[in-house]
Amino acid sequence: MNPIEARLRMQRDDFQLDIDLNIPGHGVTALFGPSGCGKTSLLRAIAGLEPGVSGSLSVCGKNWQGERHFLPPHKRPVGYVFQEPSLFPHLNVRDNLQYGLKRLNKRQRRVSLEQAVELLGIGELLQRKPQQLSGGEQQRVAIARALAVSPALLLMDEPLAALDEALKQEILPWLESLHRELDIPVLYVSHSRDEVARLADHLVLLNTGRVEAAGSVSDLFSRLDLSLAHRPDTETVIETIVAGYDGEFRLAALSFPGGRFRIADRPALGRHARLQVKANDVSITLKWPEQTSILNIFPATVDTLADDGEARVIVRLMLDGNVPLLARITRKSAAELNLESGAKVFAQVKSVALLS
Repeated sequence: MNPIEARLRMQRDDFQLDIDLNIPGHGVTALFGPSGCGKTSLLRAIAGLEPGVSGSLSVCGKNWQGERHFLPPHKRPVGYVFQEPSLFPHLNVRDNLQYGLKRLNKRQRRVSLEQAVELLGIGELLQRKPQQLSGGEQQRVAIARALAVSPALLLMDEPLAALDEALKQEILPWLESLHRELDIPVLYVSHSRDEVARLADHLVLLNTGRVEAAGSVSDLFSRLDLSLAHRPDTETVIETIVAGYDGEFRLAALSFPGGRFRIADRPALGRHARLQVKANDVSITLKWPEQTSILNIFPATVDTLADDGEARVIVRLMLDGNVPLLARITRKSAAELNLESGAKVFAQVKSVALLS
């Protein structure tokens, strides 16, 4: 699969967007960073909606912009989902979905209207007007409308930001289903670490209009040279496969290169499962513990340490299979354990969350 390559420049008063980016042409890439860092500006530049953007843009082998070439917005095969659903209030759901199809040749359709309706679970809503829908239903319709134009690239600008927590939890499974069912690359803007940890395959950190770092979610979340690893809710994201289930104790076994997690859940056997491990829920010991209630214990090697406030340090551990894991412990504990790069230890994981 050809990548998405963007080398884009734009000046707006005292803000400059200066992007040099090469990201996968598949899966979900999250754009993450503080307010005003350029996330939405980059999305709009890729859609061709920002005037005065120079540079080059290639999407999955197709040239959208270059020194002598500029594909206008209406010819760029993108689906765009905004924070607000922005549905036409005078049209019912079906007519909202069909609106964008007028400019799409039937031979260009990769996602049928019926498929978009089924993926977002809105079949029972087709005759309703937007004002008859909940906020979550409206946003699902907006996503289906973006998919119905069979985009080569789906742009999502904080699609859950206007929803309360309950509605976010309603929408997230539908977004995950798009990831599984469709081979359409997604650029997903979010302020939420939890959304990024749950949905994204690739992560781009933006700061003051530039790319600070780009890579896999698990790698960037665990890098101590980045601010992501120094927040109170710092976590590690670990990819696993559901390998078994202990019926007696009702525990699932989730396999990864460093061993197996055991969790009190029952995901389907053989499925991929993403785990979230909070750094505050990881402790370190020099010897294999005995007679402990903690089930998930792994041999590890100390990779790096960094200050994380006056009394604490954050430790980046490497489990077998080169899998990173973060632990936040007191400075006193680090000193008494004599922790340093290369030290052999055991990581005790007190709690694990199943994200997907």
